[in-house]
Amino acid sequence: MKVRKAVIVAAGLGTRMLPASKVIPKEILPVVDKPAIQVVVEEAIASGIEEIILVLSPGRTTVHDHFQPATELERHLEQRGKLDMLDFIRRTNNPVRFTTAWQEMPLGLGHAVLQAQEAVGNEPFAVMLPDDIFDGPVPCLRQLLDVAEARDAPTVALLRVPRTEIPKYGIVSVRSVESRLYELTGMVEKPPIEEAPSEFAIMGRYVLTPDIFALLVEGKPGAGGEIQLTDGLLALSQRRKLYGYEFQGTRYDLGDRLGFLTAQIGFGLKRPELADSLRRWLKSALRESESGR
Repeated sequence: MKVRKAVIVAAGLGTRMLPASKVIPKEILPVVDKPAIQVVVEEAIASGIEEIILVLSPGRTTVHDHFQPATELERHLEQRGKLDMLDFIRRTNNPVRFTTAWQEMPLGLGHAVLQAQEAVGNEPFAVMLPDDIFDGPVPCLRQLLDVAEARDAPTVALLRVPRTEIPKYGIVSVRSVESRLYELTGMVEKPPIEEAPSEFAIMGRYVLTPDIFALLVEGKPGAGGEIQLTDGLLALSQRRKLYGYEFQGTRYDLGDRLGFLTAQIGFGLKRPELADSLRRWLKSALRESESGR
């Protein structure tokens, strides 16, 4: 299995991050000074992806526009001799081949992935959700690709979540294969804590085979008429082996206010020019907070 393409779903309305996402797509909200979508695209490129299919909502093209040349801005930086910044900006211009697909109505993640079928064609592909960003020694997607290519099978990212958070996620039942690797034997979307088959949740990275498209077409829409990717994955697991890999690294949920804040701190502490000052501020802020109790 060789994966060349990744589908990045950026068609949601971002309601969990209102009012910030009222006009600005949540994928453009920054992680320190990089839009979230750029962090995800850089992960894809670092993982060996050659083409990215962006699934967008009609009229919300900012995500795509971010990777196009900004002629006036580049001219301004060049005229003022800000060549380091100019080089940084130019490296965001078409860093990989982009294709665009459109989701006319917000009918679920499975429906969004289905809109990329023509662009993907009959080959395995990755799916990346920009709400989830990862920081680790090896890109999260590359970790999944290594498993998928070695096993010649679809693979999803797993995270063991606190029991109190189980109702927020798609939870899987598993059979251990080896360290960090599991065969998925079932899954349920956002179960009550007492009904959850495990504490493993599927995160926003997937390596899939093209037969998932037919299963999404055949699947029955759920509540609100939405087509869920989880239902397609469950059907896929009944036809072929489907693996889950407990990735190494830290995951941040940018669709959640606390996750958004912790991402700024986590990635800020990795920046040499920011780390010391940020660390001092955090210590000072904690002291003031504790003294004010």
